[in-house]
Amino acid sequence: MRGIIVGVALGALASLACVSLAGSAAEAADAGLAEKFRLLRLDGRQVKWGSPELGTGARVSYALVAGRVHFSGSHNCGEMAPVAPLLASSGISAADFTTELRAAFAMWEAVADISFEPAADPSKAQILIGIQGKPTGWAFANVAYDRSTDAATGRIEKSLICLNPTKLWKIGFGGDVRIYDLRYTFAHEIGHAIGLDHPGPAGQLMAFEYAETSRELQPGDIHGAVLLYGVRGMRSAAPSVPAADAPSAALALQSRQPSHAEWTRDASMER
Repeated sequence: MRGIIVGVALGALASLACVSLAGSAAEAADAGLAEKFRLLRLDGRQVKWGSPELGTGARVSYALVAGRVHFSGSHNCGEMAPVAPLLASSGISAADFTTELRAAFAMWEAVADISFEPAADPSKAQILIGIQGKPTGWAFANVAYDRSTDAATGRIEKSLICLNPTKLWKIGFGGDVRIYDLRYTFAHEIGHAIGLDHPGPAGQLMAFEYAETSRELQPGDIHGAVLLYGVRGMRSAAPSVPAADAPSAALALQSRQPSHAEWTRDASMER
């Protein structure tokens, strides 16, 4: 999408010419990020956790699925189960799996004012993580948001992240892109779970193609997260978001929920 306006703080002795040059540089840099991130839009609205005001922080709880669960209207994560079969088939310990998940959450926490806390009761967790009950693809995120208001920004009510237990998984990059790195995958799907879409096929962690080039968030990923939640430690002014962001074709709306929530299907990463 078209980027937000970057504010530039200048010293008292700065001349008007310097201000103009600084503004031009900021605009150029901002324009360079325009195609590097995209907000998730449902029914023409961007969505986020917490306050619907863009640039405001949020606190979100998460948990691993404790038993087999079903979610009416959700597509790829409609049936989820505990991760034990995935761990066994890929030779990954529960401790290492949790470490990678927490590291992925920490990546987003480090750049934007959003925090993630483990939920004591999985049934009350806002983000739920598990394996697919009906395996397909590699990994998916489903998002439900509150449709009871006409606000320009919808408030996310619940997100699901589900992995395919029939695929092999690994920790770290190993050159074989047929086996996905857990941390990279978690970070990507968390990005969807907090309101980001695919900006394109490559170049950012939120790109829809899996690539072993970097396990870190890229400039577009960071820009999108800050637009939604602001910078950690300070309240950011809500930037304007042009209507040029069209819904991704990979995000097909599913059936309505009694709570006025709307599930959306994410095609996630491909190879």
